[in-house]
Amino acid sequence: MTDVPPFSKPVLAASLPDDGLTLKLVPDDAIRAALAKDFGIPAIPSLSALVVLKPGRGNSVHVTGHVDAVVTQTCVVTLENFDTRVSEDIDMRFAPPEKLPEIRPGAEIDVSEVDLPDPLINGTVDAGAVVAEFLALGLDPYPRKPGVQFDGLEEAGPEEVSPFAGLAKLRRNDTSGSD
Repeated sequence: MTDVPPFSKPVLAASLPDDGLTLKLVPDDAIRAALAKDFGIPAIPSLSALVVLKPGRGNSVHVTGHVDAVVTQTCVVTLENFDTRVSEDIDMRFAPPEKLPEIRPGAEIDVSEVDLPDPLINGTVDAGAVVAEFLALGLDPYPRKPGVQFDGLEEAGPEEVSPFAGLAKLRRNDTSGSD
């Protein structure tokens, strides 16, 4: 079993030109279907991304760009599938694992104050995995079809509060019909 992401476009950090590398990524139908399955959504009708990888100090890489997609999600109110747009900016930094600060197990870190880079894996940045990550971040966790509102649950009346209220109602109906 391999742990290869459905959308993979590895770029060797050492091979990046000094002025960076720009990639236009448009995955095919099979990759979009695999991503949709990974995300637990019905489909991804379209997906494209522009990714710019620029080398930095100490073999680090700065990745910027933009993801545009149309995804099919299921409305949490009506349970109907509908298409919606996702548009996310990409901004990530990668560094060799040996250049990352050492974090002791159990140490508390205030992530709002520290912007740690992600580690380069085997000296590469997987631009496809970055695109998939930012697409996932752009998905609405509680998608609602446009124009649909959730009116809330009807509150039970005082006679329906008890779990035995239904039984009492049956008993009343039974005794009223036997006279």
